[in-house]
Amino acid sequence: MDLWGGSMVRLEYTSANVAQGIRVINDAGITLYRAEPVDDLTIRFSVRRQDYRALKKLMTRRGEQVQSVSWKGFYFTARRFLHRPVLLGGMILILWLTLFLPTRVLFVEVEGNAVIPERQILERAAGFGLDFGTKRSTLRSEKLKNQLMQSIPELQWAGVNTIGCRAVISVRERTDLPKSEPVNPVSSIVAEQDGVIREMTIISGSPLCKPGDSVKKGQVLISGYTDLGLVIRAEQAQGEVFAETYRCLSAAIPENWQEKIAESDLTKKYGLIIGKKRINFYKGSGILDGTCGKMYTEYYLTLPGGFRLPIALTVERWTKTDYRSSPMEESEAKQSLSTFVQRQLAQQMVAGRVEHHYETISKIDGLYYLNGRYSCYEMIGRVRPEEITGNYENSGTYG
Repeated sequence: MDLWGGSMVRLEYTSANVAQGIRVINDAGITLYRAEPVDDLTIRFSVRRQDYRALKKLMTRRGEQVQSVSWKGFYFTARRFLHRPVLLGGMILILWLTLFLPTRVLFVEVEGNAVIPERQILERAAGFGLDFGTKRSTLRSEKLKNQLMQSIPELQWAGVNTIGCRAVISVRERTDLPKSEPVNPVSSIVAEQDGVIREMTIISGSPLCKPGDSVKKGQVLISGYTDLGLVIRAEQAQGEVFAETYRCLSAAIPENWQEKIAESDLTKKYGLIIGKKRINFYKGSGILDGTCGKMYTEYYLTLPGGFRLPIALTVERWTKTDYRSSPMEESEAKQSLSTFVQRQLAQQMVAGRVEHHYETISKIDGLYYLNGRYSCYEMIGRVRPEEITGNYENSGTYG
């Protein structure tokens, strides 16, 4: 049976002797349908698609005119689609998506968490196989639940449910987490820097120095062991030790500095993020020189309802900056370097301040050099864990 057997062609036949032409067509075994006269020399009728070529050939031999008027049937509808590839491709894509998407996880959500960051749970779940594009048939809720609870101790319970293309990770957090015991029950406070002690505050432990003493880096200031005669008490030393310290620092800055005078758009570069993969629609590494800047923006595809797909268009705007060289006065250079050095000193100290300083500035080979000596008042004590030798328990009194 012909797959396209139901397809018909409507024809207009013109002849000096229409009746004789119809007899010839019937003698050739071609069946005519819905015949209707137009005038004395013209008649319209329909034939099956598979008879059209034979009839056309027969009438051409007779020198008579046959003109197609219309087409009807699945064969001709399919041919029209083939001449419209965009429409055909769209229909195939929709059909494929209709069959494919319900088998995949496109969105992953977390509910029930208050303390544990959602990003942490999603990253762990992705590592265990629950991510964008995961096959629903491969998901094992019980296995994933156990893996999440083992990797995140703060979870009391976890479960995974799939609703269409959406996976929901439901969690319950622990409220009775055991408090961790200190790793080192005994510790001392030692000097972080050389200095002269100015002030000590002791909360626990045994002091091994006093204000006015000079100490070296690494020297024990407050010991976690206290000798009580017949017994030794071991504990965590606590306290603060402030000392006068001395530091020497140097810094340099160019005599001529670069001043930004103008900024212009260089170009825009586009890329596409699909899941964890990125496709750049440009050549090159994207690494710019010092005169160029780059602004990076991501535009994610979001569906109605707030569902965000892991598909994003990336736009990089590259700009070119023009600079000019400007000379710097010595006083300005000294002020800038001094501010920078003292800010660095403050960042290096846990707590304290710069009390006195002596700075000199010199100019060598187009650079300003600042050399300074600084007297600081800072906390130099830091905690150092101690090893317990002997049969000791946690902090207490030992004999």
